[in-house]
Amino acid sequence: MKNHLNRLLINLIKENGEYSDSIKKLLELNNTQEIEFLKNKTTEITQKFVGNKVYFRGIIEFSNVCEKNCYYCGIRKDNKKIKRYLMDEKKIIDCALFAAKNGYGSIVLQSGELTSKNFIDYVIKLVANIKKLTKKYQKNGLGITLSIGEQSKKVYQELYDAGAHRYLLRIETSNKNLYRKLHPDDEKHSFEKRLNCLKHLKEIGYQLGTGVMIGLPGQTIEDLVNDVIFYKNIDADMIGMGPYVIHTETPLRWYEKTWQKNRSTIFNLSLKMIAVTRLLLKDVNIAATTALQTFHPYGRELGILFGANVIMPIITPLEFRKHYMLYENKPCIDEDATKCNACLLSRIKKINKDIGLFEYGDSQHFKNKKKHVKRC
Repeated sequence: MKNHLNRLLINLIKENGEYSDSIKKLLELNNTQEIEFLKNKTTEITQKFVGNKVYFRGIIEFSNVCEKNCYYCGIRKDNKKIKRYLMDEKKIIDCALFAAKNGYGSIVLQSGELTSKNFIDYVIKLVANIKKLTKKYQKNGLGITLSIGEQSKKVYQELYDAGAHRYLLRIETSNKNLYRKLHPDDEKHSFEKRLNCLKHLKEIGYQLGTGVMIGLPGQTIEDLVNDVIFYKNIDADMIGMGPYVIHTETPLRWYEKTWQKNRSTIFNLSLKMIAVTRLLLKDVNIAATTALQTFHPYGRELGILFGANVIMPIITPLEFRKHYMLYENKPCIDEDATKCNACLLSRIKKINKDIGLFEYGDSQHFKNKKKHVKRC
């Protein structure tokens, strides 16, 4: 068993020739001992390339207003059963200050997708003010990741100039045909537009983040293999992927029975996706997403043990959390930021990981690329 697995792992780590077959076979592992062996090997690679630290990114879900209608998302425009909100600047700043005081090197400003000038101007001002007001806690202010969807290259540049330096735009699936089944067929939901946005972000100089959902209806192992290769081909710096969690107020509610039946498979596949992504990409940042905890009480810790090195605690005020339900049964919606922080600190220490407090925790992959450019 070990010899066979070692060959697959070595082929993937060293990127010998065609490695897609190795990815596929590793994702298909079902034997408990083999999966444990995969986890242990992934631990070695994680330690070697990104070290033992886990970095916190405090998520502020500052608005659930969205002009998109993605079929899988609980805050899609056509969901009339949720209360829409846009947090005022003071409340968002207070969240950022909480993060800074508690040693989170970075935050994530996340919202539904809007392209209106008023919204963009609001976010630009917000980013600039957060950078300015958090410098007393951290020399250059908090690190800021944005996750506000598809925008023009001009807008991305303005946000970058204001102080954002990372951007997360998940492709959700690299299979164009599957992507089209998950979105309305119109110009607001174009696969090609999504790809162009990723290209623009990279050209501007952001640390580029993307990712997929695992367990989508119609998704195959081959799709997931191609997703991992997609990360490599676009030279991503950060990966934020996790299990698909159904929301019954979406057009994909028809899939609920099948999804419930396959929960265990989806969760285990998600852990294996983290592992093979770490083995192939080595020095990128990988998040252990909150969705993992929807499937298992220690889902995020398991994500870390399988190769992730970033945790994203929710620091959105309690009054708004229940309205930012991308999926159902979302954990931590009834814990305030202080309790959540204490809980995560304890959980991470229990799995013998160090916590990178007051550090940006920038992608080592991104830093290595910058060093190479300087040398050239």
